[in-house]
Amino acid sequence: MNILFVSLGCDKNLADTEMMLGLLQKKGFQFTDDYEAADVVVVNTCCFIGDAKEESVNTLLEMGKLRRAGKLKALLAAGCLAQRYRQEILKEIPEVDALVGTMATDQIADAIEAVLSGGVAAAGEKTVEENLSREFFRDLNRGLPVCRERVLTTGGHFAYLKIAEGCDKHCTYCVIPKVRGGYRSVPMEVLEEQAGLLAEKGVKELILVAQETTLYGVDLYGGKRLPELLRRLAEIKGIHWIRILYCYPEEITEELIEVMAKEPKICHYLDIPIQHASDNVLRRMGRRTTQEELRQRIGKLREAIPDICLRTTLISGFPGETQEDFEELYRFVNEMEFDRLGVFAYSREEDTPAAEMPDQVEEDVKEARRDELMELQQAIAFEKAEDSVGQLLDVLVEGRVVDEDVYVTRTYRDAPGVDGYLFLHTSSNLMTGDFVKALVTDSNEYDLVGDLVGE
Repeated sequence: MNILFVSLGCDKNLADTEMMLGLLQKKGFQFTDDYEAADVVVVNTCCFIGDAKEESVNTLLEMGKLRRAGKLKALLAAGCLAQRYRQEILKEIPEVDALVGTMATDQIADAIEAVLSGGVAAAGEKTVEENLSREFFRDLNRGLPVCRERVLTTGGHFAYLKIAEGCDKHCTYCVIPKVRGGYRSVPMEVLEEQAGLLAEKGVKELILVAQETTLYGVDLYGGKRLPELLRRLAEIKGIHWIRILYCYPEEITEELIEVMAKEPKICHYLDIPIQHASDNVLRRMGRRTTQEELRQRIGKLREAIPDICLRTTLISGFPGETQEDFEELYRFVNEMEFDRLGVFAYSREEDTPAAEMPDQVEEDVKEARRDELMELQQAIAFEKAEDSVGQLLDVLVEGRVVDEDVYVTRTYRDAPGVDGYLFLHTSSNLMTGDFVKALVTDSNEYDLVGDLVGE
């Protein structure tokens, strides 16, 4: 039985997908990336913003055509969209044979087996009762489903380690607490075991992810334990880099900064999604920082770790954002000179407080402000890339450019999938996952060019 998985959305979703693949592999299922060879398709969906929701729906509709044509024995929807819009999916996409909620990923094999062994009616002909019998959901605030064995989809040299689930922040624009539940940390010993197994498989870079990594441990241990977790993970043989994503600025402690500064395996890279810099907008968002506090935190990080690479994300056109608010944000971005920055036009999500706020910003204004910020950041990023020329940097080999003596690599400043690359010129034979030293010789917009040192 060949199963094809389509994983949409964020890297946290990808970690869930890999755990589900691990469970299915243990049950003896086979995998394929060829739609023509697939018997079962599982779509791990996302619904964080409108674009992600649209992509998930369109993917299910496309797979539904295959199911309706009899080319698939089963079509399952998992993840956030399935959790949030279960009734709508059953009604509007009857080709979907089963739904698996965000806290029921460990039931994926049961869900597939139930569909395959249950005498499923022809696609589109199932009764409501039959559809309801194909739902696999659990309480959002239950204990976390954990699978120690995973099937890596990232190439094997890096992996995402999901250290917590859910969120308690309740930002006014965000649906995550409704589809993922409250904040729950994965026990430290489980994470150590998972990281050890990943290292044994050849993983060199661990990327810590959660809705918020900085609060790790508050629910289990009565305090923030991310620094301790980092120290323990750094002891694992074979792990070369540890990268931290999704750090809320107000939760970054002195201890965390100290560990990052002192532990050589921890990349001097921090992802701190601030969303805005106007105090007026930050209050409306339900964020827990002010612009002054953001300035202090960023200053402290740069003082303690001079070569730190800071990434952030912003929302343009949030309800009530005035031209003055936007100009304040623009000035802040210009002054802070973030190394990496992404901007999303505000997405009005139903069942969130922000969706009901007055003074919704017109779509064209939101997008124009986003584009203006990205144009500013582009100039900053290009200049920073030019300033890198002449530096010696450790790089992780990702692959080779076809028919050229050029390798695609990443520096500590580059998280996979969201940042740039260093294109390394060398006649040496390198392997994906190798760490080598590069001399930066040029820059090309967001990317760097370099030569292998010592060749």
